[in-house]
Amino acid sequence: MTSPRTDPLRIVLADDERMVRTALRAILTAEPDLEVVGEAATGAEAVSVVRELTPDVVLMDVRMPGIDGIRATEQILATLPAPPRVVVVTTFENDAYVYEALRAGASGFLLKRAEADALVQAVRLVARSDTLLFPSAVRALAAEHARSRPAPPPWVAKLTARERDVLRLMATGLTNAEIAGRMEVGPATVKTHVAAVLAKTGTRDRTQAVIAAYEAGFMRDGG
Repeated sequence: MTSPRTDPLRIVLADDERMVRTALRAILTAEPDLEVVGEAATGAEAVSVVRELTPDVVLMDVRMPGIDGIRATEQILATLPAPPRVVVVTTFENDAYVYEALRAGASGFLLKRAEADALVQAVRLVARSDTLLFPSAVRALAAEHARSRPAPPPWVAKLTARERDVLRLMATGLTNAEIAGRMEVGPATVKTHVAAVLAKTGTRDRTQAVIAAYEAGFMRDGG
């Protein structure tokens, strides 16, 4: 059994507006289990700071000068052996830029107008990584922006019936424990199914798996 984490989650803030970074820092550092270890005002700076500090979570503005949040996310995830979770912080939840950031590997997104409690909870949930952050919003984005494919990719046919059920339940935002209860199996079994889904879809986490499912027509066609 894994021991519960005792050290604070380490966070980097990337936003070209100083006032936004200051507000985020004030909210996050008020929590004993969260620590802001660095800031960046551009996408290129975000990549550099994250490489140097190796945080657990990055709050990434999607629109920044030079390298935007999408490209910065791609570079961070592609070049670090143990990359952080990236949460896109945005003004508009149905923005195509946000969807592209999720496709690039971001683990979720957060509205800049979100309440302080929602911000704190989002960071904790993303770091824990056993549930989808704001599942209804992610599903709505995916349904609106997912690109149609002439035929489903090969991985769809490779999913077992159990794995298909797990993927559908992952998309609703259930945790492993909740999926286990719904399917009447043990949490370890669900964890194995989730790992298989990520491997077969070629995705890093739940968010990317759900995006892939929508783009493959899996969710639209009922899996």
